[in-house]
Formats: sequence, structure tokens, C-alpha cells
Amino acid sequence: MSDFAEPIEKLIDEFRKLPGIGSKTAQRLAYSVMRRPKEDAERLSQAILQVKDNICCCSRCNNFSDRDPCHYCTSPSRSPDMICVVEEPNDILAIEKTREYSGQYHVLHGVLSPINGVGPEDLKLKNLLERMRTGVVREIIVATNPNVEGEATAIYLAKLLRPIGVKVSRIALGLPVGSDLEFADEVTMSKALEHRHEI
Repeated sequence: MSDFAEPIEKLIDEFRKLPGIGSKTAQRLAYSVMRRPKEDAERLSQAILQVKDNICCCSRCNNFSDRDPCHYCTSPSRSPDMICVVEEPNDILAIEKTREYSGQYHVLHGVLSPINGVGPEDLKLKNLLERMRTGVVREIIVATNPNVEGEATAIYLAKLLRPIGVKVSRIALGLPVGSDLEFADEVTMSKALEHRHEI
């Protein structure tokens, strides 16, 4: 028998499915929703539904956006000859905080992880290769996380892209090994971009 009424238990279970949310945090969130006015709950549910209905994956770079292609791909102030490859859409925000990168992006939506059954076919690489065929791109900056999977992905991308004749560089490892890009401060991320090296 559950300690919670069935609707509360369902809400806790849904919160628990989110990354980084354990049982205690899920319970606190559920009780917070219950204490708030019904209008707040309606706004929250509407915001979730609007994200699901109105956000898509950019057909060029795979970033989440409300238009296709996204504003990074269509901005005239962004150089199309340099592409920064990241694991997830939220990694773009860490790089953008530096205000020093003016190229375009490509989001893989994952990294190579054979132990978890993630191979090259599971990454979003097809449209990156299509962009390479235009002949405009002169450098690919690999900005995957500095962990085993991120390094394996960086090496794979270098082997895949170097024969095309483009420079492939890796951001400098000024970031702590085992951390995630989204938690990096502006100075660390800026130095990592500035001191990237060819791989």
C-alpha cells in the first residue's frame, strides 16, 4: 500500500523520471505543485505542452528551436566555415556564454558508448556530413565532454572528418575531466575554446 494518494503517487513518479530528480526531490516538487493555485499548475502544464508542440530539431544542426533552420544556422553574423560539435543542445549555452565563438553548431544528441549500446549510427552525423560536402567548412571544433565517452567520440569524429580535408580541433582540456560543459564557468569555457588543438 502506498503512503500517497494515487494522483500524488503518479505525479511523484513522473517527476522522478526527469534527470537528476530522486525520490525526495520528486516528493517536494509534487507537494509544491499541490500547494500552489490551480492556475500555476495549468500554466506549468501549458508550458510543457507548448514546448512539445512548438519546439523542433533544426534540420541543419539538430539544436532545439522554434524555427527550422534555427537562428544559429541563419544568422548572418555567424561564420559558416567553422562548426562546433557538441553532445547536447544545452552545451551550446555554455559556449555562447563566452561571447567569443561566432561560428555555427552541430548537436550529436549523445556520445559513443559501446557499454550502453550507443554506436556511430545512433549519433546525428548524417546532416554534419552533408554540410561538409558544401566545401564551405574549413574547421570542425569538437567540444564533447572531457570524459571517456567524449574522448572516444572526439577521436571517432577526427578519423571520420580528417579525410574530407577539413581541420579537426578539440577544445583544450581546461575543463575538469569527468565534468559536463553545462556546468563550466565563462572563463574556463573561454580558455578551453581559445586553447583548442588539432586532433
